[in-house]
Amino acid sequence: MPPEPDIQKYCDQMEEVKTRIAVIDFYITGAGHALYKPTTIESAALQLRKTMEVIAMASLIANKDLYSKAHADFAKKWHAGELLKSLQKINPDFYPKPVVETPVDKPPALHQLKERQPDFLTKAEFEEVYGRCGVILHSANPFGNVINYDFFALLVGETRTKIVNLLNNHQIRLVGEPGFYLIHMKENQDDKVHYYRFQPAPRA
Repeated sequence: MPPEPDIQKYCDQMEEVKTRIAVIDFYITGAGHALYKPTTIESAALQLRKTMEVIAMASLIANKDLYSKAHADFAKKWHAGELLKSLQKINPDFYPKPVVETPVDKPPALHQLKERQPDFLTKAEFEEVYGRCGVILHSANPFGNVINYDFFALLVGETRTKIVNLLNNHQIRLVGEPGFYLIHMKENQDDKVHYYRFQPAPRA
């Protein structure tokens, strides 16, 4: 059975998230660098910010026109709160819902979905971190406060972990589609993103 094009595009976006997370790890673990400390941390912060943009807009992938409008908003708006408000209006369920799967003894179901404990990146934290990362990407004012790069290194590392927790197993609703999808960022048989569709039961 061929993949459903819209959800497959969403999965492709999640693959991009995984790749960008790997780049962040490259910098914050010391495996690589961008010549010196400030540029290394700035590079990691840039990848984190772009990762967050992919996450925020991925649920619009099923609608080209809405996606293009949201993309234009990202290009001209720098305040994370305004960006999230715009996305909320387009798709109230744009933000991933992290879940855990626990076994059940109620055939034919094998698992039930439960909300994950709050160790993931919330929408409120998204807004705060996105804004902070925007600050570090601009040149420092030599007459202002000195940038605390140790603080940003810690922020990037902690946020990276919270993003992984957010997305590891999550539900998403694509704008304009009924039901929801369960997304696995990887499975035992491979390291690829997988999806499972859950639709409302047809009316009798």
